[in-house]
Amino acid sequence: MFARRRRTRLTVAVPASLTAGIPHLREKTYLVGLVGRAAAVFRVEEVVVYRDLPDVDQRGDAELMASILAYMETPQYLRKRLFGVRPELRYVGILHPLRTPHHPTAKRVRDLRDGEFREGVVVASGDGWSMVDVGVEKPLRVDRRLEVGRRVTVRVSRRGGVTSLRLARGGEVKAYWGYRVRVTNKPLYESTKRGGYDLVIATSRKGEAIKDVFDDIASRWRRSKKPLIAFGSPTEGLAEILSREGVRLEDYADFVVNTIPEQGTETVRTEEAVYATLAILNLIEDRA
Repeated sequence: MFARRRRTRLTVAVPASLTAGIPHLREKTYLVGLVGRAAAVFRVEEVVVYRDLPDVDQRGDAELMASILAYMETPQYLRKRLFGVRPELRYVGILHPLRTPHHPTAKRVRDLRDGEFREGVVVASGDGWSMVDVGVEKPLRVDRRLEVGRRVTVRVSRRGGVTSLRLARGGEVKAYWGYRVRVTNKPLYESTKRGGYDLVIATSRKGEAIKDVFDDIASRWRRSKKPLIAFGSPTEGLAEILSREGVRLEDYADFVVNTIPEQGTETVRTEEAVYATLAILNLIEDRA
């Protein structure tokens, strides 16, 4: 049984320098894949990739991360249509599959279940109709004209031996349905200040131990609808990153927490902090 979507729309912010210092694309791909898996495992709805080095053009790094993350999130049967062949994706074969609810394995029309949801891409359209590829042997009809190439979420209908589709309505899909990726090419504060986040949690080695603020965070989480969890880079903490925008970490975040107190290593990598933090916050949501 797949987990339901969170009550909250959880966002994580990670720096474009996540793969800095890693020379080979294969290792970069694997590292970004760890973040993608964490996002899916812990039901993250949005991943924001922000610029953390003001004197460096990070657009290439950010776009690479976004491409890999988006590729992972896309159902296997749609990847060729949506991504084609791209040199930056040459090593995606090493990535572990997400196996989320929107990555089904059924490949035949006869295997589709009435009422199930699928991701699809519009491959043809006309006056009042569209044909959508949902990963079976032929495209299926939606009684609505849609833009060719558009990705859509649809619901399967089986009536009288005829299988058709309709667009899913907002909020209709209750299972966790993957994440979206947003690249801003802006620094952290500017990237997130207009995001409507009602709870911001910053991770820092210098923050309060999570056990000391666990109950306070849980109390705020109960009232939150759109929380944001921000992570620093492999070489700099959030305090240093935000200081270049003239922003104090304590003014940016509602909580500054250390989710790995008494760490046994000198540094904790960003991808390691993502797993540790989201695991703890998953427990907090269960208790909230």
